[in-house]
Amino acid sequence: MSAFGIKSVSLMNSLKKMSVPSQIYKRFNSSVVSKLVYSEYGDPMKVVHKENEELPQPKENEVLVKMLAAPVNPADVNTIQGKYPSKPPLPAVPGNEGVGKVIKIGPGVLDFEEGDHVVPLTSNLGTWRTHLTLSEENLLKVPKKLGLVEAATLTVNPCTAYRMLKDFTNLKPGDTVIQNGANSACGQNVIQICRSWGVRTVNIVRGRPEIEELRQFLKQLGATYVLTEEEIRSTEIFKTGKLEKPKLALNCVGGKSALEIMRLLQNGSPIVTYGGMSREPVTVPTSALIFKDIQVRGFWMTRWSKEKANSVERLEMFEELISMMTSNDLQGPAYKMVEFENYKEALMNTMTIKGMIGKKFILDFGK
Repeated sequence: MSAFGIKSVSLMNSLKKMSVPSQIYKRFNSSVVSKLVYSEYGDPMKVVHKENEELPQPKENEVLVKMLAAPVNPADVNTIQGKYPSKPPLPAVPGNEGVGKVIKIGPGVLDFEEGDHVVPLTSNLGTWRTHLTLSEENLLKVPKKLGLVEAATLTVNPCTAYRMLKDFTNLKPGDTVIQNGANSACGQNVIQICRSWGVRTVNIVRGRPEIEELRQFLKQLGATYVLTEEEIRSTEIFKTGKLEKPKLALNCVGGKSALEIMRLLQNGSPIVTYGGMSREPVTVPTSALIFKDIQVRGFWMTRWSKEKANSVERLEMFEELISMMTSNDLQGPAYKMVEFENYKEALMNTMTIKGMIGKKFILDFGK
């Protein structure tokens, strides 16, 4: 071995024994990658920590992916806390979404090549790490021209919005959808998909000092009306005939907010609950069931994805959503990119949003 090689190996061995920042060590050893890990459920700020490991190598039918970006979702936080129905075996790497670049393919891989951009299709794969190996059946190739934020957030909120709008009633151009939590990432997708389909939206948000700024932001996305929870109680838009009563209500808040949007529905229409930010139950008046025949439904994207894992229906959904994104009819949520080293900032902000900010925090792994 050359003198240069001996010095390099010696330096790496020394760095392993020394307490040096992981980013310095990785400069000398490209086979070291980083991941976030938790070994017990609890406060994410306390139980999540960073670890290094050797670069995984792809086996038969596997693909080695370098992660480019991965969002921090409220569901990810709930999973770490042990409050989410879907629990991975511990210790676990958090993260259900993200976008990465293929850097190596294993034997037998036919559908991917180096340089492809891909998103994971299965939950609890652990996307909060710099690299991971995945079976090719758990990956979806996406166009490189698809925006990083749109790709990283493709498989949860856009799909949730799409399925709720598609599966519970037959919406036609000119119909009305009402939703609370309209400034959430899913709510922003609902607005844009409805605009693309010619469906009108009434969007309920919490009152705040900067309400006009938020109102304008959502209207630029395509919202027909943006009302606060106080305004929706006294609105005349349905009584005066400006809009037909909603054919579908989408609820991610619960409590009084769910009751308000439910009472405005057309007879026989569904209210679909997919979240509970207020942590208050959905209460249904007896009269709504007997005299209005309101349908009370629930939706969980994780369950739908498992049931439809290899379906044509799922592929068609991705094709339509990606087409909307690449034609600028559907853009990613309001967001802030956070360097992977600063992951605690993303965790802290996602834990304290409480439905008011409507901004997605996304881990940036660099190019």
